[in-house]
Amino acid sequence: MSDRIPGTELSLAGAMTVKNPFSPEHKKKPIPSYVVRSGRMTDGQRKALSGHWSQYRLSLFDGPPASWQQVFQREAPLVVEIGFGMGDSLLDMAANEPENNFIGIEVYPPGAGRLVSKVVERGISNLKIYLADAVDVLDDCIAEQSLSRLQIYFPDPWHKKRHHKRRLVQAPLVEKIHTKLKVGGVFHLATDWQPYAEYMVEVINQVSGFYNLAERPPYCARPAYRPQTKFERRGLKLGHGVWDLIYQRRR
Repeated sequence: MSDRIPGTELSLAGAMTVKNPFSPEHKKKPIPSYVVRSGRMTDGQRKALSGHWSQYRLSLFDGPPASWQQVFQREAPLVVEIGFGMGDSLLDMAANEPENNFIGIEVYPPGAGRLVSKVVERGISNLKIYLADAVDVLDDCIAEQSLSRLQIYFPDPWHKKRHHKRRLVQAPLVEKIHTKLKVGGVFHLATDWQPYAEYMVEVINQVSGFYNLAERPPYCARPAYRPQTKFERRGLKLGHGVWDLIYQRRR
């Protein structure tokens, strides 16, 4: 894996260069599913990336790794999280599930900086990070039938109807995720916006090969492996709901 700072050269056809060394990597597309939130990177976050980014970073521009065993220096089930935010729950999962390898994908540089800082602080070795567009990473870096779990927690619901086309969870992405999961692999989503939860159910029902694991479909109780975030706990105290959807690839 290259230690090249992302964006200093163009090595993937159609990809855009990035001027800031800690900007998210991506390829051109007409309708992105995200906007890079403004937010000042703290000195601690910048220091963590400057000192340890090459240890935890995976680059879209490097293409698929020869093997994940080589990347993590061991063979273990692979879990991918799309949009880890500030990284608290992903950090806890990596610490609580040492038997798994984790990859986090995010486009918010301060979130990547904070996660790297905490990973270094806690000495976690089973986690790597893409600061890149998730669709591009799935397309170019993740092999078919290689994932044991893919999780998307609290994605931007894009509330206004005219913005629904920007939602991350769309049928083409779900079809792609289906191909990346092993047979028996799990697709886990969570949202605190019920209309988006209902929309997710409709979208996933369009894709064959998934089985809803809820005892009373479509929603599941939060599984023990998914930690609650502080924002989730705050919302629950205010009476807000959270909806978990867990599907398994059956074929």
